[in-house]
Amino acid sequence: MLETIRKYNFWGEEKVSVGYIRTEYINKISNFLGNRLIKVLLGQRRSGKSFILRMIIRKLIESDEVPRNNIFYINKDIRVFDFIENAKILGEVIDEYHKVLKPKGKVYIFIDEIQEIKNWEKIANSLSQDYTQEYELFIAGSNSKLLSGELSTYLSGRFITINIYPFSFSEYLGFYNLESDKKNYINYLQTGGIPELYNLPNEELRINYISSLKDSIILRDIIQRYNIRDVVLLRRLIDFVIDSQSSLFSINKVVNTFISIGIKTNQETISAYLGYLANVFFLHESARYDLKGKRILKGERKYYLNDLSFKNYLTSSFDKGIGELLENAVYLHYKREGYQIYTGIFNNKEIDFVIEKNGNKKYIQVAYTLADEAVIEREFGNLKKIKDNFEKIVVTLDDISIGNIDGIKNLQAWELGYGK
Repeated sequence: MLETIRKYNFWGEEKVSVGYIRTEYINKISNFLGNRLIKVLLGQRRSGKSFILRMIIRKLIESDEVPRNNIFYINKDIRVFDFIENAKILGEVIDEYHKVLKPKGKVYIFIDEIQEIKNWEKIANSLSQDYTQEYELFIAGSNSKLLSGELSTYLSGRFITINIYPFSFSEYLGFYNLESDKKNYINYLQTGGIPELYNLPNEELRINYISSLKDSIILRDIIQRYNIRDVVLLRRLIDFVIDSQSSLFSINKVVNTFISIGIKTNQETISAYLGYLANVFFLHESARYDLKGKRILKGERKYYLNDLSFKNYLTSSFDKGIGELLENAVYLHYKREGYQIYTGIFNNKEIDFVIEKNGNKKYIQVAYTLADEAVIEREFGNLKKIKDNFEKIVVTLDDISIGNIDGIKNLQAWELGYGK
């Protein structure tokens, strides 16, 4: 068993391939090193989790404090690891690793796409509590619900999670060694942040790659995981969400839309499918929040894509709605920064984002351009009516910022400090 996977480990002098260094994540994870807490990396398939795991491995090796034999790596996305189907086999492989390599001291175990191993949580729990051998465990997965539920059941309080997103604007700039300006920001909006896209030389290859990624998410992460029977409905729903990103809609509206074109469905099914898409990080939900009543409203809500590449390469809607892409990108910026995000409602006026973190609140409006006084009044006017001292921002793609009006800032999108 060990010989089969030896070439994918780093026990010799193999160089650890890591690609573009994602400093923000490495620094964040480094703060949690040196203890028995299980480090859990969660994110959409192909968002860069595997590379980040290997970045941590290289960091450990280059520290000269961790022998190569003390690092054990499994990646269920690679075919040679297919035989590790369940916790029993995983335990046998780890036992064999100890017999053959005889590591001394702490052992670092990395398991990528761990949800593909049946009952994985049992072996994770066993390793985290083994008092005869010191382990530090790093796991990555593409299903938030699956991992969080099983981790909470078996490992309550003994793990930390790090959400991994596709490249931010600052990472895009770093990859291409570019300056932060409007032109490069629009190019980023037109591309998206899936790391592998940046290695593909032309539009046709990028379209094919994103299409196959969508199919992989549908087949492996949703259909197989949740035993989906109505695959046609699922695909149509994904297309609907891509076309409707950044727009308010209700589950009832989706049901009625599908029924009107001859597709039978119901609210329970649509709700479940949207939940599955959120679980695998294909989309994010933003519920409406009544600022006066201080409560979350039922009914309509917005959905944002985890990456703009799904809209850019699977539809032709960029030319129709750059403002919607901008709104989605701003949403992802604050999501990366760890904010809870809602769509605000104040006196029947919409506030694009009400964001909260550690007791700090901000109100955000997003507009493609402040073209005239009427637009300025609309975007700033909604925020002026909120009488508190929390920060209020209007984000635009204008060439020139109009500055500060009554304490409300106008920021150009590329000034937001993506990834910082």
